[in-house]
This record gives sequence, structure tokens and C-alpha cells, in this order.
Amino acid sequence: MSQMSDEVLKSIFTVNLGVKKDERVLVFTDVVNLDERVPEEESQKREELRDIAKEVAEAGREFCSTDYLEFPSVGGHGKEPPAIVWMAAFGEEAVSELEKRGVLKKILSKEAGERDIKAAEAVISEKAKSPDAVIALSNFSTSHTRFRDLLTRVRGARYASMPLFERPMMDGAMTADWNRVEARTKRLIEMMSGGDMVVLTSHNGTSMVFSMKGRDVLPDTGILTKKGSFGNLPAGEAFLAPVEGTAEGSLVLEWAPTGKLRQSICLEVKNGRVVEVEGTGEFAEDLREKIGSNPLIGNIAELGIGTNDRAERPDNILETEKILGTVHVALGDNSSFGGKVSVPFHQDFIFFRPTLEVFKGGQKTEVIVEGDPRF
Repeated sequence: MSQMSDEVLKSIFTVNLGVKKDERVLVFTDVVNLDERVPEEESQKREELRDIAKEVAEAGREFCSTDYLEFPSVGGHGKEPPAIVWMAAFGEEAVSELEKRGVLKKILSKEAGERDIKAAEAVISEKAKSPDAVIALSNFSTSHTRFRDLLTRVRGARYASMPLFERPMMDGAMTADWNRVEARTKRLIEMMSGGDMVVLTSHNGTSMVFSMKGRDVLPDTGILTKKGSFGNLPAGEAFLAPVEGTAEGSLVLEWAPTGKLRQSICLEVKNGRVVEVEGTGEFAEDLREKIGSNPLIGNIAELGIGTNDRAERPDNILETEKILGTVHVALGDNSSFGGKVSVPFHQDFIFFRPTLEVFKGGQKTEVIVEGDPRF
């Protein structure tokens, strides 16, 4: 491990999470499930992620108490982690009560209604024993899950979500000056907050408009020291949930989350959802099949703007979406950050050299012009 990597491991605990000696941190990762068909190259990446998770847990023992957990992969971003992870995060008494009331099963299948969530909140508030912070180094993201929401919002745990994390990030995006990233992100949020409509265009033919009225623009700054803080590492974005049913236009995808597509895919969006996937190839077919099986997967769930000047990799969405001057749009679940759609799917797509405009009361604010940030 390089000296830089060693410093980054330490800074996760001391700078990003600001842990204290008497605190407990849960570090977890997922391992390839027997049901998954994983190519050799991806299998090696997943094994490397497991090694990184072990190193992070070990590094943390210098600063606090750390617990390490591995669990079988759930096979998709935004799916709830299994009961074993809930047990590690909330304790046996709370999880047993959730199971007894039939609430946990509904949450895990993303079928929980408002009454179920209220019941879960009450149980977890009264009976849970949770870590002070979580470092989620699972391959599949737990960011947009009720598990993460209940940990941060109800238990006040700080939560660093690091799906798809790779070792080169320690020498790149993770070396950002987090105070500068925070200041830049706050300027962007101030510029966008209170907006009515958003217009996104890009050189590749992307053109989409939606309402953001009443929706908060949220920060992901890398500074996760306050109670209940949540964000990615590497960090660096501002994001929001577009108002459901309002997005209209076309999204032209040139990149999948982990690499460039051989041929671009066009998503036609009407009334807030993808209604047509135009394109060929395995990725297009898979997306078409998923949306066909559950139209909520096609929900325009998120708009995000990158604010990390050290991020540069285009082939790993965890870092890609943080690149300064880029925009990303996600499909699927947004129930954990101000939206109303709950579905076991959340996938981001990157747009390079975009133009992003926000309208407030008829006044236009240029946020990004052809990839040049104005914040």
C-alpha cells in the first residue's frame, strides 16, 4: 500500500467521518453470490473491494472500535441489504421486533407503505443499538435504501457510501481538499435552491426539462462529521429529486456505469418516466427488460452535478458522477432523498460537457455552460 493510500485510509476516519476514540464503526462489504454470473474481470474487482474493506476496518482500529461484516450480494444498486446486515446495524432486539410485526419483509421487498415505515421508525428509535458510523464498501450501492435512511435519520449514524470503490481512487478523487469541495458545493446549492424548472442539454442530443419546485438541493461534500450525515466517498456533488411526473425529453447515454457503450442509447422520457429505450446491445436490452417489468424503474429519480476537481475517471460511476462540470441523471428509486418512488433499482448515467439552466420566477441562471461550471 502506497503512502498516499495509507494517508487516505486514515483520513476517512479522521477527516471525513471525524471519529472519536470511544465510537464504534461498522465496515461492510458484499461478496459474489452463488446466483450471480460474474465475468472474471469483475470477479477480480469484487475481490479487490473485499480486500479494501478489510484494510479500512483494520486502519480504523487505530482511531476507534471497528466491526467488519461480509454478506452475499443482493445483485443490484438500491436493493435493501439482507437481514444479517440489519442485525449488525440495529441489533437483534430491534430486528426481531421488525420481523415479528411483518415490517422487515415489506421493507426488504420495497413494498413498505407509510404506516410500515412509521412502525419501523418507532421500533428502531426505541430498541436499536447502532454504530456511530458506517462505511459501506459493498459493490452494490446501499445509498438509496430504507436501511441507510433509518440509520442516518432515526439513529443519527454517519454514513459513508462507497459502492464500486477501486484502489486508484485513493491517489485521485480521494485526495481532494474536502473543505474546498464543501465550499464549492454550497455555492452551487445556493445558486439552485428555490428553483422552479431545470433545463438540461448536451452536445450529444440530450435535452430534458423538469420541475424542481419544492425539492431541496442536497450536498455530498465528503465532510460527514455531523450526526446523521450521509454521502459518498469519494464525494463531490449536489443532487435533488425531480418532481415526479414532470420530466420530458430525451437522454442520450454514451456511458454505462463502468465503461463506454459501443453504441449510444436514447431514453425517451414522458410524464417523468422512460417510455422507450432506443438502441441495441446487451445493456440496452437489459434496461428495456427492467423498465418493461416495472415502469417505476424508468422514473427520473435524480439530477446531480459534480463538484470534485480531483475526480476524472469516466469508467466508474462512483467517481465519474463527481467530476467537476458534469451532470448525472438517475433512474429508479428516490424515496430516501426527497422523492416519492420506492423501487429496488437506482442507476446513474453521466453527461459530459452539459449545459444546465435553472429558472426561478422566470429568471434564468446558468449553472453549467458546455461543461464550464459557473459556481
